[in-house]
Amino acid sequence: MMVRYIGLLVTLLWCSGWSEMALAQSLEVKGRWLRSADGTVMVDPQPSGLMLWQQQLLSVSDRSAHVSQRLKIHPIDASRATLNGPQWPIKLANGLKDSCFADYVTDNPDLEALTADPHNPKAFVTVTEDASRSTLTPACAKRYGQSGSTAFPTLLLRLELQHDDSLLVTGMRPVRFAPEYRVGNFPNDGIEGLAVTPGGTLYLALEKDLAIQPRIFQITIDERFWQSQAFIDVEDAELLLPEFASGNHPINGLAYYNPGQGAGFLLAAARNDDQLWILDLDKALPTRMLQLTFLAEAGGDCDDWQPVTYTAIEGLAVQDQTLWMMNDPWKENYLKNVICDINRPHFQNMSALLFKLPLNPLWFKKPM
Repeated sequence: MMVRYIGLLVTLLWCSGWSEMALAQSLEVKGRWLRSADGTVMVDPQPSGLMLWQQQLLSVSDRSAHVSQRLKIHPIDASRATLNGPQWPIKLANGLKDSCFADYVTDNPDLEALTADPHNPKAFVTVTEDASRSTLTPACAKRYGQSGSTAFPTLLLRLELQHDDSLLVTGMRPVRFAPEYRVGNFPNDGIEGLAVTPGGTLYLALEKDLAIQPRIFQITIDERFWQSQAFIDVEDAELLLPEFASGNHPINGLAYYNPGQGAGFLLAAARNDDQLWILDLDKALPTRMLQLTFLAEAGGDCDDWQPVTYTAIEGLAVQDQTLWMMNDPWKENYLKNVICDINRPHFQNMSALLFKLPLNPLWFKKPM
């Protein structure tokens, strides 16, 4: 905890100098509507995770997506903001069908992030969030009921790509938080971001704890990680995160980026604040908070680009020096974005946008 207080002090000192000039203006970010191969805008995909794989983007939908989008990975051609072929269905491997978590995983689980398995180029890691409608059997509750957070534990799932472009869930690990982390029982405010380093450190971004603060935890994925279904105990990454006196400031997306400096950085989407946070894994710099202004492609009776007030970014992926961001349309507020008729059906259908942001080397400059 002391590290976080020191980080807050450094943030205040840093914000009084270089950052005040560099971050005074909001960065304008333009987004294109995510479309199917036939050119039509996708209906309600609710993207909750994004990653780069073999020079294409992969997205995963959460449980609130249209039924046609659920339990699937969506391959995307980023240059055209278009689905790059058929979607990949997710199924449970036969060897896991007797698991305590099988019913939940096969019945529209709430998948909330996507990243690589560092030990297999054709495997991925996702995480579950809201399982408030599911219960554990008495035997399973005895084994998994004390997660340090929700009654039904957060699950890390391993997805392995098959020859027919389907995905098998071949590993499941429930996540446990130590009591001193005071995570709290927030079924729909849990882990929303994952990012993995080449060395196998997996970072997990928590929306909020009992103090209503965002948190980042870490674990190590080794080659035997998925051979067990026992709890995996996370550790606080002790990064220099900001602390807030009031309000709700969750982290809803995470990506790893290394411009060739030390351990690299985490990029985090602060959805409620329309900010991109830059977190130094070497803990030499405090969190840099970049304010973003989002625009959606328009035209017709509008300008070419229209402002989007309620965006809700939940997916981040780095490709070379570009950050791709995808939003998870916020159903309560998305229709408030309607300005002109050409985009009205897209907002009504909860269609997603793919945003492109060039990464500025100055954002990652460390003191000499």
